[in-house]
Amino acid sequence: MAFGWIDEQASARRRAGLVRTLRPRPADSPLLDLASNDYLGLAHHPEIIEGAAEAARTWGGGATGSRLVSGTTELHGELERELAAFCGFEAALVFSSGYAANLAAVTALAPHGSLVVSDAGNHASLIDGCRLARGTTQVVEHGDPDAVRKALGTAKGPAIAVSDTVFSVDGDAAPLAGLAAACRAYGAGLVVDDAHGLGVLGDGGRGAPYAAGLAGAPDVVVTVTLSKSLGSQGGAVLGPAKVIDHLVNAARTFIFDTGLAPAATGAALAALRLLRREPERAARAREVARALHTRLTASGHEAVRPDAAVVSVRAPSPDQAVRWAADCRAAGLAVGCFRPPSVPDGISRLRLTARADLTEGQIDRAVGIIGDTRP
Repeated sequence: MAFGWIDEQASARRRAGLVRTLRPRPADSPLLDLASNDYLGLAHHPEIIEGAAEAARTWGGGATGSRLVSGTTELHGELERELAAFCGFEAALVFSSGYAANLAAVTALAPHGSLVVSDAGNHASLIDGCRLARGTTQVVEHGDPDAVRKALGTAKGPAIAVSDTVFSVDGDAAPLAGLAAACRAYGAGLVVDDAHGLGVLGDGGRGAPYAAGLAGAPDVVVTVTLSKSLGSQGGAVLGPAKVIDHLVNAARTFIFDTGLAPAATGAALAALRLLRREPERAARAREVARALHTRLTASGHEAVRPDAAVVSVRAPSPDQAVRWAADCRAAGLAVGCFRPPSVPDGISRLRLTARADLTEGQIDRAVGIIGDTRP
């Protein structure tokens, strides 16, 4: 029977406690939100909403086509110029999602005969980029520049190393300086995904590469998302102008995808401008993350020290992680729940988002609920 194998896989997921379900949220949810990636609390900020609305009134509801046909507006160009300048890079290219940006960067920079060295903890979008690239991929141990150096030593053609800057599961930061040194020893490029660094790390939230002194380097390419700290939707690739020009001509997720909707473009641009005016939001997000970690560990929880705004709390098992997250929700707190196969190390977790707009009272309330519902 067609698709009969789906029933077998569904049964296996149920037995393993790994069934995923969609849970639509209301517009006025009463839950304290530590589950989203709205690190700076900008998704509902009046300026960001107005930026989206004004862009929609001016340019319409959709981009109307691919960026190379009719999908590029003047607003896209403004966002690209201001984003590149803010993060310290020569040029930028906006995509319809961060996922599409990662697929573009990896596939377009890994031609036939090339080597891609990928961190074992990388996000699924980078992994899929490696799978689609025409080069050969070698996966190395998590956060290990020496392993990257050793792998690059086997390259017989062009090579890139690929890594998150801040890993989405535990919130730990990649050793960017060590990775850059390993790449430079072999003339390789470094491609990093700063989805969880932009808006949180670096001077005023300019990102992890900026903080590591790599902004604007001719051998560094950075991908970002507009849907986390900037509270909008979409993604971008930042780097040397020649790399960006190459992506315009070679990246399939740019050439064949409809451009980012004007509303999302306008919202992201408004958020970027607000962040430039209020750089203290980045430091506050990091401060909240540290406070969550300190109070959770003081209460006996096994929490990973955050390098940015993600706080990970270990759970005993996948089933208990799901139950813990559900009990938190019932008590008024929304938290993320990460479990296999989403986590590469097989350890289930609650994943908490530190937001710049959280009050001390909300932090205490969240820690209290997590403790009260602990399995």
